[in-house]
Amino acid sequence: MHHNARGTEIDPVSDAEDQPVTDAPSPLRGGIATGVGSWPGTDAREAATTILGELPDLPHLVELPGRGVGADMIGRMSALLVDMRFDTTTRGYRLAPRPGAVSRRARDLLRGDLDALEEAWETTGSAGSGRPIKVQAAGPLTLAAQVELPSGHLAITDPGALRDLSESLAEGVANHVAEVRRRLGADIVLQLDEPSLTAVLDGSLRGVSLLDSVPAIPEPEALAILDAMIASQSAPVLVHSCAEPPALAFLRGSAAAAIGFDVATIGTRDLDSIGELLDSGKQLALGLTPTTAPATPPTWRDIAEPGVRLIDRLGFSRPTLATRILVTPACGLAPTPLAWSRKALTLTTEVARAYAEDPDSLTFEPA
Repeated sequence: MHHNARGTEIDPVSDAEDQPVTDAPSPLRGGIATGVGSWPGTDAREAATTILGELPDLPHLVELPGRGVGADMIGRMSALLVDMRFDTTTRGYRLAPRPGAVSRRARDLLRGDLDALEEAWETTGSAGSGRPIKVQAAGPLTLAAQVELPSGHLAITDPGALRDLSESLAEGVANHVAEVRRRLGADIVLQLDEPSLTAVLDGSLRGVSLLDSVPAIPEPEALAILDAMIASQSAPVLVHSCAEPPALAFLRGSAAAAIGFDVATIGTRDLDSIGELLDSGKQLALGLTPTTAPATPPTWRDIAEPGVRLIDRLGFSRPTLATRILVTPACGLAPTPLAWSRKALTLTTEVARAYAEDPDSLTFEPA
């Protein structure tokens, strides 16, 4: 038995011996490292080669928001939506009545990114290797929370627009996953980015003006939207949120196979929810590696320690680190200097290897 943060006994479902044994490892499994998605710079080929080199177990299709309109998390979705597209406002993006420069640019950038990834996939010998790849998309709630209607209101304030946008996104992302699978011959993991989720649920989302209030979306309604998106996909889904705090209790009830968050955003209040996420059978993608270089260069042990202490405090056995925990940077690395971005991925991979190979041997000074 293990105990949650309140001391209640809970049946352990997380020990290594309780996990099903399969011939082929799941592409979404513990003891591996991956990135969150974004990367500094504007060179898709260089970025793809770097990501494939630094993340042996679960590399990802890189996002380069430094290229501007159509390359960021929201604008990129204009390349994927079915029968919907964006143009820009002074505040961001809005739904447009017809295709225009924004949607064309988003499609061109994404096509170039896929070409660069496919080329690097071949040159690194990944083709036919069984190596999986992760792709990212804005989640339906965050997308609707950040895109305006032609009227100027956020899409999330209009139930019909929210439904239509979510359905278009689900179909477009499913098509995208199928294309990447076909081009690379690889198993796919889909990450849905939901940084606005906490604000959507607690009613703190700001409208486009001071007079434009955005009421909270009731949790059952929000969960139905997110789960409909997940159910429409042919790949296992990781829902990631860099929000502070992340909506962990809400996400526990979702159909996602894994939940990712920045460990620096959690507190004692979140411990029960994290334990319940593990008890529910989900994987956790722990954002452990800082996105800015600390004043004192950290070792992999420094990065590993908070994850180990978290699992120990929750009362799970150490093999949980190998079977249920993925390791990531705290959030996307686009704002980060390239040198630290590379170092961050190296550290992330070293931590994941330590978790996978001998988690019981990891010891630290008393806190």
